[in-house]
Amino acid sequence: MALPTLDDPFYYLVNFRTVLDWLKVRYADLLAADERAFIATFGTLPQASQALLVRMVMRKGIDFRASRLVYAEIGDPTVAVTPLIEAGFVEDGAPLALEALFALTTKPELGVRFSADLAESGVAKSRGKNDWLAALQARAWEPRPFADWLPMSDDRHYRLGVDALCERFRLMFFGNLRQQWSEFVLADLGVYRFETVELDAASRAFSRRGELEAYHRLYACRERFEAQEPLDTLLPDIPRDAFDNVWLERRRGRLVYKLAYRLERQGELAQALALYEESSAPEARVRRVRVLESQTRFEAALKLAEQAAAAPFNAAESQCLERILPRLKRKLGRPRGKPDPAPEAPRLDLELSRSPSVELAAARHLSTPRAPVYYVENTLINALFGLLCWEAIFAPLPGAFFHPFHVGPADLHEADFHVRRREIFDDCLARLQQDGNPATQDYRDIIRRRFHQKFGIQSPFVFWEGLDEALLELALHCIPPSHLRLWFERLLGDIRANRAGMPDLIQFWPDDDIDGPRYRMIEVKGPGDRLQDNQRRWLEFCAAHAMPVSVCYVRWKPEATSATHGDGDTSARSAP
Repeated sequence: MALPTLDDPFYYLVNFRTVLDWLKVRYADLLAADERAFIATFGTLPQASQALLVRMVMRKGIDFRASRLVYAEIGDPTVAVTPLIEAGFVEDGAPLALEALFALTTKPELGVRFSADLAESGVAKSRGKNDWLAALQARAWEPRPFADWLPMSDDRHYRLGVDALCERFRLMFFGNLRQQWSEFVLADLGVYRFETVELDAASRAFSRRGELEAYHRLYACRERFEAQEPLDTLLPDIPRDAFDNVWLERRRGRLVYKLAYRLERQGELAQALALYEESSAPEARVRRVRVLESQTRFEAALKLAEQAAAAPFNAAESQCLERILPRLKRKLGRPRGKPDPAPEAPRLDLELSRSPSVELAAARHLSTPRAPVYYVENTLINALFGLLCWEAIFAPLPGAFFHPFHVGPADLHEADFHVRRREIFDDCLARLQQDGNPATQDYRDIIRRRFHQKFGIQSPFVFWEGLDEALLELALHCIPPSHLRLWFERLLGDIRANRAGMPDLIQFWPDDDIDGPRYRMIEVKGPGDRLQDNQRRWLEFCAAHAMPVSVCYVRWKPEATSATHGDGDTSARSAP
């Protein structure tokens, strides 16, 4: 589907100016000299020059050909670029390395320029540009201007000189480098809609210049890590001391954890253990126990495991320790004890015709007109929580929101997310209490109203494509509010971990003549599949609270009979 065209042809320039104005108000005390100079000079440039620079900033890379910078609203790029060159924002005719030249040129152009060189290298002209480049790299090519590389071309080459500076602006505005300039355009077009949160002049992601620089350093290190750079060259650049800033420290802790895990997988146990000890990631403590065990330091491993079990970070750590402790005690010849058996969900076994989706196959088989089944996985319960607690999630607390394009609060995964909003969440969850007070607003009405008022607005909990009005009404009719409260309270206990792992299917009996409206959740496992840890935790939680949940194990019918036997009612409905 084609996107609508924005009315103002300089829409992208208007958005960039908005960012600069935003930074002047909120970051005046943190801006470096070159950043202040850029903002001042940019405002004096002709509109066409401003627009051309923003076009270059918002495109990929820093090298451009004039012939590919033609925009109707800007006009001749060789005219618009002149003030940018004079200001030092763009460089004309900068030396190009061979690799950069290949990125800027077409295969026919390269074929003419390097015809003799490719023939000497024995590379066929039918091969791709990457093969040509690999062959030519065997020779030493000094960087040279575009005009020297391709004297037959009358095109010009320009290099953007303020790319890093504008990247810092993007970081200051968004508080991250994940979001791109296109957020403005997608919002203007209505592709993305964001909740309106009141922001004041103090709303900003960074309070000190050092935090901004630390984020940039961590980001660069993470990119190098993901590019598989050898750890011996990467490790010296990793910040080793904990940050005072909580969310920066969380990012540092996660990166250090990933480095340690890679070292552990490579057998560098001593170095891995040292890094795990420096990591603030919750998972690091269990990994320390495992490394100590791998080093046959069982006493130290048991001591640390018992300390962790006495005060676990979360349910995931507790679950891991339940497996580790008996093993360590056995290796040390100590009584293992017998842990209390976890409550188990009822088991359901099905033999079905082979299908690309085991979940949908089970849904079709189990669904009936009087008891429809929906494939919801994590979407339904998260959506109900997000709709009921919308006001708490989007409460304009300090440090939670600092630009208009937040999907959710910046501190969503922080340990104090719930604590900072406890009163608001308590008020939201109190609506699930069936106290018979007519003054208490019915939670169903609140959820229905929010569904219609907020439909399509970005949310960390509501996946709109997975929720329609029919599913919503069945859920509100069949799931008791006491069960919703249990789900929601567990979500708040560890949002990062507990937003996933919920059962795949939900079945509703809206008109049960005996028990009244009811439901059950169903986790589906295909042949060879097994329950993941986070799924086990949700199943045990539901079973412990007498919430209806089952585990459905599917096996495929033999091929000979699969072709002649259906797999039950095919009128099942499933959420998208």
